Amino acid sequence: MASKTYDNAVRALDGLLFDGMTIAAGGFGLCGIPENLILAIRDSGVKNLTIVSNNCGVDHFGLGFLLDTRQIRKMVSSYVGENDEFMRQYLAGELEIEFNPQGTLAERLRAGGAGIAGFYTKTGVGTAVAEGKEHKEFDGETYILERGIRTDLAIVKAWKGDAQGNLTYRRTAMNFNPECAAAGKVTVAEVEQIVPVGTLDKMAIHTPGIFVQRITTGSFEKRIEKRTVRAA
Repeated sequence: MASKTYDNAVRALDGLLFDGMTIAAGGFGLCGIPENLILAIRDSGVKNLTIVSNNCGVDHFGLGFLLDTRQIRKMVSSYVGENDEFMRQYLAGELEIEFNPQGTLAERLRAGGAGIAGFYTKTGVGTAVAEGKEHKEFDGETYILERGIRTDLAIVKAWKGDAQGNLTYRRTAMNFNPECAAAGKVTVAEVEQIVPVGTLDKMAIHTPGIFVQRITTGSFEKRIEKRTVRAA
């Protein structure tokens, strides 16, 4: 089997980026975000992107980098409260937002990765989330149809990976990464360690290599999103 490893994020994305594409990006806040791949996307200059991610990073870091350079046209997210530039662009009509309840977003990604075109859920019934969506009755309860999400590209961050693309995430850094990895037509993973094939605990492989086409590593800043302290 040919190796899927690339020297750096720029090479790992070579030939995959184009204007107007849809990208699923793993992470929750600043936890488990593909830092190097986001920077490589920024530096490529690709524009008019639709980004599917739980949130959009913070000001001037993570996906916030792509807001600074106006490369994002639309965000499909469940939470956007930590980014002032996000708020400014949205209120100015410069950024389109598709809000999703958090569980619905995760399930839309999971469904897309599993080849499920859509599913019905009670979440969002009677709210703005349900506007324009098909409603259906099951056992006397109203549900709305949500579509599975498939993206042109998925970028994810893992703790360990091997040359076949098998990935292990570390604790809460798993978050949306497995769902994003499965939802991408092409998935690029960045990892902290690339280990020899066969050394990962088979029971701890969270994303099988069949979902991952390219893998790379790099250095990580791992910022703390919020720090709460108290006097000694």
